Amino acid sequence: MRVLVTGGAGFIGSHLVDALMAQGHEVTVLDNLSVGKVANIAHHLGSERFRFINDSILNTATLEPLVRQADLIFHLAAVVGVKYVVEDPLNAIIVNVRGTENVLELAFKYWVRTVIASSSEVYGKSTEVPLREDGDRLLGPTTVPRWSYSDAKAIDEYFALAYAQKGLPVTVVRYFNAYGPRLDPRGYGSVVARFFTQALRGEPLTVYGDGQQTRSFTYVADTVRGTILAGTVPEAAGEIFNIGSDREVPITDLARRILALTGSPSEIVYVPHTAAYGPDFEETRRRVPDVRRAREVLGFEAEVPLEEGLRRTLEWFRKEKV
Repeated sequence: MRVLVTGGAGFIGSHLVDALMAQGHEVTVLDNLSVGKVANIAHHLGSERFRFINDSILNTATLEPLVRQADLIFHLAAVVGVKYVVEDPLNAIIVNVRGTENVLELAFKYWVRTVIASSSEVYGKSTEVPLREDGDRLLGPTTVPRWSYSDAKAIDEYFALAYAQKGLPVTVVRYFNAYGPRLDPRGYGSVVARFFTQALRGEPLTVYGDGQQTRSFTYVADTVRGTILAGTVPEAAGEIFNIGSDREVPITDLARRILALTGSPSEIVYVPHTAAYGPDFEETRRRVPDVRRAREVLGFEAEVPLEEGLRRTLEWFRKEKV
């Protein structure tokens, strides 16, 4: 197939590109390199089956011919990471909403199957764990910039479901804390990247809050496998899927695991969230997915244990000297 991957130079996007290229597809990446890196896709640049376009999803003049030529679209381009959202919520809202609107409008025009990457952030502060795709959302006030990302992704999902109602084969995937090689401490999956970077430098591991907040960490190869299934399984059209591990891990436990794995003498230091993100910040205490729908419809289940995934990630960090 001819596959368009927006955000394909990013962390998850570049691993998705690797998998699609390995399957023999023709792949085009559209990425403006605001967070993504050419280094993540450089090994494909010489291939006749690969194209890289350095531009934005906001530029419909560039986007339209790429969509017209595609058989399948994976839309991952977005402003991600709490830090970036809090620092510039306007840019995050524009890119995440208008960009997705552009992709879906053109996908509908040329009738191209599309996968929209969403986030576990859409659940907000919901305490109905494990978090179900059809569960209620619980958000804080609009004065807290963090929730603008949750709302922007939710609007993306509304767009996707509205187009699905009109017959477009579109699927939404909600990612749960993907991690692995190519993590950037400044971007997606920053907690794992930050801990590894600090541990290898012998610096204190900074845990925000009391460290008892939990996340479900998903090795990127599993994230990619679930994403491809969402774009190729016929029954996935019109559906939303949690793509992640259902293993719940406290952040302090993650820090201790990384210290043990690296053999670092670093200590764990607890820092208030406000020190990192400012006074207008709220945290989510638990974030663990209900994965039954992905298992039943896609045949997907996260397979890489946390211990193995962290070991592979550490190998990359040591090799790259990040």
